[in-house]
Amino acid sequence: MSAGMAGTTQLWFTAPKQIELRKVSLPAPTANQVLVRTLYSAISAGTELLAYRGQLPADLALDSTLESLQQHTSYPMQYGYACVGEIVKVGSGLDAEWAGRQVFSFQPHASHFLTDTQSLQLVPEDIPARAAAFLPNTETAVNLVQDGAPAMGERVVVLGQGVVGLLLTALLAKHPLAELIVVEGRAERQALAKQLGAHRVVHPDEAAAQISDADLIYEVSGQPAALDTAVAVSGYSSRIVIGSWYGNKEASINLGGAAHRNRLQLITSQVSTVAPALTGRWDKQRRFELAWQMIRECDPQRLISHVELIQDAGSVYQQLDEEKLSVVQALFEYPD
Repeated sequence: MSAGMAGTTQLWFTAPKQIELRKVSLPAPTANQVLVRTLYSAISAGTELLAYRGQLPADLALDSTLESLQQHTSYPMQYGYACVGEIVKVGSGLDAEWAGRQVFSFQPHASHFLTDTQSLQLVPEDIPARAAAFLPNTETAVNLVQDGAPAMGERVVVLGQGVVGLLLTALLAKHPLAELIVVEGRAERQALAKQLGAHRVVHPDEAAAQISDADLIYEVSGQPAALDTAVAVSGYSSRIVIGSWYGNKEASINLGGAAHRNRLQLITSQVSTVAPALTGRWDKQRRFELAWQMIRECDPQRLISHVELIQDAGSVYQQLDEEKLSVVQALFEYPD
């Protein structure tokens, strides 16, 4: 490695259910770049498992708005979008005060990365690094609330209590709802949902029999079959917000019978953009500021179930894929 260059360990998905850790040299930062040493990166057990399993649609970029994820979904590829780290080197065109700052960036899993400051979010001093790793999922939960626009006294149902579902439950619990019901089959996630403010927890097998006439339903389970559950628990002119991304899995939905007559509203929700109705007053930065505040109030660190060294990534993905780990949120940790 030549003078002025830094080394990084990058995680690559090389084929379905195969990963590789690659050691790569990084050049010195250009005038307006910084070098960041990663402390933690969060695993997305939804979208990231689609990448691991080879279930992402091949004709789409990994993300249409994030510079670090512009490549198409073909192997080999990098993935990940929740890195929290410390700036260890600053380009000549930047204020030296950037050095040592704790930052968040939408970056694939890597021990070090180069980026410009426009691609960073400064982590507020009162927010721990592990909590900061929840910024993307908290922003997603904020976006889901804004897209669904829950009203006072409504009956709201959340299908799925993965990390996004749990954070969504925590945010919805702040609203004066008549009832907040979550549908989840795993006992540990049911318990967390109750801690976060759910009024009632229902197993997926019993949802259609126990829930009816919901005003607003969120589908964030990642399971296409849950769309029919969403229809089954809805009422007249109910709103169904679809926050899951199913990748290349078929997502069929029964829109006959009552679904047709009930004038249901199906709303697809994705965090890359701000809802058009809000763009006169809201932008991404305002939504980030709200997400930081929700992190302060919701204490997402309680959702961390596993912290693993990046060197053990292969075992972590295998166990996630085989559902041998009772995982809510797993983080990769990067030793010095």
